[in-house]
Amino acid sequence: CTPPPRCTVWATVKAVVSTQSTGVLLLKSLGVSDLLSFHFMDPPPQDNILTSMYQLWVLGAFDNVGNLSTLGRQMVEFPMDPAMSKLVLVACEMGCSEEVLVIVSMLSVPAIFYRPKGREEESDAAREKFQVPESDHLSLLHVYQQWKNKGYSSTWCNTYFIHYKAMKKVREVHSQLLEIMEKQRLDVVSCGNKWDIIRKCICSAYFHQAARLKGIGEYVNARTGMPCHLHPTSALYGMGYSSDYVVYHELIMTSKEFMQCVTSVEAEWLAELGPMFYSIKESVHSIEEGKAKAAERRKQMEQELAEAEEALEAERERQSAPSSSRRAIATPGHNKTPARTPRRLGF
Repeated sequence: CTPPPRCTVWATVKAVVSTQSTGVLLLKSLGVSDLLSFHFMDPPPQDNILTSMYQLWVLGAFDNVGNLSTLGRQMVEFPMDPAMSKLVLVACEMGCSEEVLVIVSMLSVPAIFYRPKGREEESDAAREKFQVPESDHLSLLHVYQQWKNKGYSSTWCNTYFIHYKAMKKVREVHSQLLEIMEKQRLDVVSCGNKWDIIRKCICSAYFHQAARLKGIGEYVNARTGMPCHLHPTSALYGMGYSSDYVVYHELIMTSKEFMQCVTSVEAEWLAELGPMFYSIKESVHSIEEGKAKAAERRKQMEQELAEAEEALEAERERQSAPSSSRRAIATPGHNKTPARTPRRLGF
């Protein structure tokens, strides 16, 4: 029996984790308070449930005691990965939802470019015409905008080695997302040429998947220190300079750990949008203030947890307490009021 390649195993693990996060979010929206004691037909490991809950807390879908937040209730309405749902909702606040909907739709298909045998160099040259140096996400946006300007032409796709069927699928997903936005009464607003707003919006949803520069084309995960590399097809690969910090959509493990769909971000954005992971080194006075604020936040979280535990215990006592009211069993023919004496017949 030949073992599956590492990339297949990693893709399977990522799909399982993503599906479980979506399922946990859905169960919370249905009113399931205690997920660990929920009666699953095929229960997953509790560690996986806790990991999914932690990821949803990081994204802001859960509050400090594990209840569904306002943002989480909005994220449930989008049938996709929680991080991408948050990306769309944050884009509505930042005023770039039109562009982000296109990016999310482009990420719904595996690949849009193809490299026919014998024409690899020609295909790579066509791909480079659409690349935006700061971001692979913006490169996907650029491809869709050019295709739209050409009237969604199949001939144009064949000229630039783009899968026409994949682009048709992207257009279908985009129309479905527009219907959801209209149903949820969310505005579809364009940011024009201010694409830095889009990069910050992407950072708000994927700050937990950030990497910092270590060498030429080599990065390490900002949280775990695991090595990450730019893929040769990335817009950031070989552009002359490397961004100090990037966020990536997913990690593909083949011969190396390659980051797929990378966007360069600023260090200040990571500290602003992911304060639970990142901070900027400042003066001694600022460090002391930061420690005091962290202690205050920790104390507030402990207080919220204690209140939630008291409320949960009170609810359990209320449910386990026997009912004081007696319920009478209705039996046919046994009414409290006596039956009326029938009228006598005769004289």
